[in-house]
Amino acid sequence: MQTPTVPPSGEIKTRYRAHTRWSDEDNQKVLNNAVYLTLFEEARHAYFSELGLMDANQFSFVLAQTNVRFLRPGTGGVDVIVEIVTTALGNSSFSQAYRVAPEGGEAWAEGEALLVAWNNETRAKQPIAPIFRAAIAAHEGLEPR
Repeated sequence: MQTPTVPPSGEIKTRYRAHTRWSDEDNQKVLNNAVYLTLFEEARHAYFSELGLMDANQFSFVLAQTNVRFLRPGTGGVDVIVEIVTTALGNSSFSQAYRVAPEGGEAWAEGEALLVAWNNETRAKQPIAPIFRAAIAAHEGLEPR
């Protein structure tokens, strides 16, 4: 299985604060693994909202794949920082990397996601819209491939 490739924290400029809930802990008293996917999605929502790329509070893409590497047990009821960076920008897909850590602490998990531009009317992938591509490329300093 492939280990997520997440850039060092110093190279990621976009961070979001979130809060885990006590109910997010599983019967082992650690943060349930599914909670990390929600934290990634909340970071995606904030990221694209800040870039002005949300349409009626909806994503213009679908999640095709996610890989998560759990580094240490997380807990509920604490503030966390979710780092997010777009690492690749293709014709109809793009990749993002994430890191979740308690504020001021060591990372609990890292992850990657492959996202595909999506047309809800045709129910099919589509090329990434030029305005979407330009906003991400400018924000991250990426060269589209």
